[in-house]
Amino acid sequence: MRRSLLTLSCSLICLLTRAADAPPNVVMIISDDHLWSDYGFQGHPHIQTPNLDKLAKESLTFTRGYVPSSLCCPSLASIITGLYPHQHKITSNDPGAPAGMKPREFQASPLFDAGREIMSKHLEAAGTLPSRLAAKGYLSLQTGKWWQKHYSRGGFTSGMTKGGRHGDSGLDIGRKTMQPIYDFIGEAKTANKPFLVWYAPMIPHDPHTPPRRLFDKYKDKAPSGHIAKYWAMVEWFDETCGALLKHLDDQGLRENTIVVYVSDNGWITNPKTGRYAEKSKQSQYDGGLRSPIMLRWPAKVQPKMSDVLASSLDFAPTILKAAGLEPTKDMPGINLLDEAAVSARKTIYGECFTHNFVDIEVPSTSLKWRWMIDGHTKLIVPNKANQPDDVIELYDLKGDPTEEKNLASDQSAKVTELTAKLDAWWKP
Repeated sequence: MRRSLLTLSCSLICLLTRAADAPPNVVMIISDDHLWSDYGFQGHPHIQTPNLDKLAKESLTFTRGYVPSSLCCPSLASIITGLYPHQHKITSNDPGAPAGMKPREFQASPLFDAGREIMSKHLEAAGTLPSRLAAKGYLSLQTGKWWQKHYSRGGFTSGMTKGGRHGDSGLDIGRKTMQPIYDFIGEAKTANKPFLVWYAPMIPHDPHTPPRRLFDKYKDKAPSGHIAKYWAMVEWFDETCGALLKHLDDQGLRENTIVVYVSDNGWITNPKTGRYAEKSKQSQYDGGLRSPIMLRWPAKVQPKMSDVLASSLDFAPTILKAAGLEPTKDMPGINLLDEAAVSARKTIYGECFTHNFVDIEVPSTSLKWRWMIDGHTKLIVPNKANQPDDVIELYDLKGDPTEEKNLASDQSAKVTELTAKLDAWWKP
């Protein structure tokens, strides 16, 4: 009897040890066109995001997070590769259109498909998180926004997108259903495999078509109906995140699942048109580039709010290290779980490009601006080939977070100092 109990105890210990050593599951939550300040925990006076507020409290949360580029496709490509757009060459949303051809006509043409094929090949050549995690036996699921043709081109083992411009049936996730994610998690559990979920719904991205109950909640608080719809979309997105996180809990997966969060780029609603305003999406300003970055891993990570600079490029090395893999030498990001590396970081860099490629093989031809943040000082340097009328800009983000006062002419020495750093990072 005593020997049986001893054998049982050893078996339980072995099982618990294996569970503790098992590679972590990964859930990547990527908001779409969402301003960095439009969260309850970031101080918005009206928008309610209780689920994301809770996630922020449970996470290592960087309130000064950034994406390298303020446009959906290159930003997402950077998140999944861990590389700058000029490294993976997916700098723009779409191939360059022939002169005089309207966008819809071009998107239906063989030329457009050929350009997208080149983009997908560049992504494959760069390598992706799902393809690298496959070496550790991970299953992976793509849902939501996905620009690079069939989900398998990104190394996913399962997915929703079959090849449409930015997601086709994958765009049903969040807006219509969460079931594909739940089914996939069940399959991974049955197979006893670690998994990665890419949850990148087209929310709060337009069309801003929130549930009526949420629009009614904000319509009398917002400056315009357009803004009320956007605010409602943000809360709708928050609800879907809550449903996903609850499912992880219900399945007993909380402890050894890494949940990471970022928005692909920012958005400020034009109150008159409902489209994006200046200084947001596609711009060189924080309204398009800044996003909170969160990492929750209850088994390993102590929750903390940090104002240290973080980048979406950090996800790839962080996740790879957590899975027992090494980042590639080309990945410029840091492991966010390496306290020394996080504390040592003082500077981050980024770049913004034209919506359509100029030359798909030469990133510098599509460049509009390079930018960097050193402490709380931000430098923006235009590429005169594409932005001939722009000037160099310098901002104190601590005192001027909306970048209203350009200090470049008054602080020429600082401009010279930071430009040298920017050129040392990447000079086209």
